[in-house]
Amino acid sequence: MSTTPTTVGRRVAILDDHELLAESLEIALSVHGYDVRRVAVPEHDGAPAALVATVRRARPRVLLLDLDLGGFGDGTRLIAPLARAGIRIVVLTGSSDRSRWGGALAAGARTVVPKSRSLIEVISSVRRINDGLPTLDGAERDNLVTAWRTHRAELGDNAAALHAGIGERARQHGIDRLFAVGPLSAAAVKAFGERGEHFSDKAALAAALKQQLHGGVTCLIKGSRSAGMDQVVAALRDNKKTGEGASDAA
Repeated sequence: MSTTPTTVGRRVAILDDHELLAESLEIALSVHGYDVRRVAVPEHDGAPAALVATVRRARPRVLLLDLDLGGFGDGTRLIAPLARAGIRIVVLTGSSDRSRWGGALAAGARTVVPKSRSLIEVISSVRRINDGLPTLDGAERDNLVTAWRTHRAELGDNAAALHAGIGERARQHGIDRLFAVGPLSAAAVKAFGERGEHFSDKAALAAALKQQLHGGVTCLIKGSRSAGMDQVVAALRDNKKTGEGASDAA
């Protein structure tokens, strides 16, 4: 079957490991006249080249890309090669870490849309990007990229090694469990060992923690407000207020 220029011009690919969300986006965008292609996310981590090639074969004009792709890992590494191929990338993410948003923009994404936004807002962003219109204020874009550069400067080129060191120290000092979220923290979990667990988003992290906390358990939460870790603290406090769990948190 041949593909007309008009069809390709309204083609959107979706790369997201959350099946329900991806299916909802596919239906909503199709109703608005877009030719939608969902790209399967590999279950395991691997070189991004194969996934980049798969997306390119779909020939989308716009790609909706999640930053946290389950077992495959961080979606940010796909942005630069896909942007160089001429694909317009809209990052759709559950992360509230502004430095990660800035990193995605610096790599070549056109805009970042939080998953807390409505479907109508997501579709509006896709329409504007598809039509070559801006969706992100220039000053806001600069602020986000600056946040990323600052974060990168603080950690340097040894970010993964530093996070792995955190996992090793936690294990050596008798920490029973390590729960983490975010791409770099995966190195800490790996170094910690079998009692460490990594999550793709803060909601999943908070849900898992709620099952672990009870009287006598001390939970130390390390993270910045810019990374949204205060949301995890708030979720655990709400859990304690309702009597579903009890713990000491710091």
